[in-house]
Amino acid sequence: MPRSVIRTAPIAARCRSYGPFSPFRDYVEQQCNRHLFFRLLSMNEPSSLKLKHAAQVIRSGGIVAYPTEAVFGLGCDPDCQAAVTQILDLKQRSRQAGLILIAESAAQLYDWIAPTVVERERLLATHDFITWIVTANPLTPRWITGGRKTIAVRITQHPVAAALCRLAGMPLVSTSANRHGHAAARSALSVSCKFGRQIDYIVPGTAGKQSRPSEIRDARSGIVLRPG
Repeated sequence: MPRSVIRTAPIAARCRSYGPFSPFRDYVEQQCNRHLFFRLLSMNEPSSLKLKHAAQVIRSGGIVAYPTEAVFGLGCDPDCQAAVTQILDLKQRSRQAGLILIAESAAQLYDWIAPTVVERERLLATHDFITWIVTANPLTPRWITGGRKTIAVRITQHPVAAALCRLAGMPLVSTSANRHGHAAARSALSVSCKFGRQIDYIVPGTAGKQSRPSEIRDARSGIVLRPG
C-alpha cells in the first residue's frame, strides 16, 4: 500500500473531528482535500460497473453519495428506515423535515404518491429543475414524509442520478451531502472529506451547473414554496 494511502486516514479523521465553528476547520479540510486527491483522480465519470455496484449497495440497505443537478446528494432505499435514519443522523436533520425522492420517471414514483389530476399533469409536464409537493400515498412511511400527507418528488434531469434510479429499480432519497448549517459538497472529493467511511459508496461524476437547490412548488396550486 502506498505511503500516501496510510497518511490519508488520520487527516480525514482530524477534518471530521473539529466542531462546525472551529477556525481551523477550513484549513484542515484543505489539507484533507490535498491528501485525498490521489484517491479520486480516476473518479471523473462513473462506469457502468460502478453504477451497478452503487445500485447494489442501495438495494442492500447502504448509503450512497451521487451527483445531482446542483450538488452531491446522499441517497438510499426510501423503504429502508435504518438507512434513512442514518442519513438524517449524519446530516443532523430533524425527522420531521421530510425528504425528497428523485426518480428516473414519474412511473417510478407511483407507489409513493397519490396525485390529483392536476398534480399528475404538472409532474408529467415539467422537465425543469423543479421539486413538486404532491399528495402522498397513504402507505408512504413517516420517515419520508415527516408525518405530512404530502411528499416532495422530482424527476431528475441528471444522467448519473437517473441511471442510478434505473439500476436500483426504485426512486431514491435525495438530500444534499452536508451537515446541517454547512455548505453542500459539490464533488466526490468533498464528500469523502466530509463523511469519509460513514458513507458506503461515493458514485463518481460531476454535479450539474445549477448554482442553487431545486425550486420547490406545490403541485396542486402551482405556488412556488422555495425559489430555485
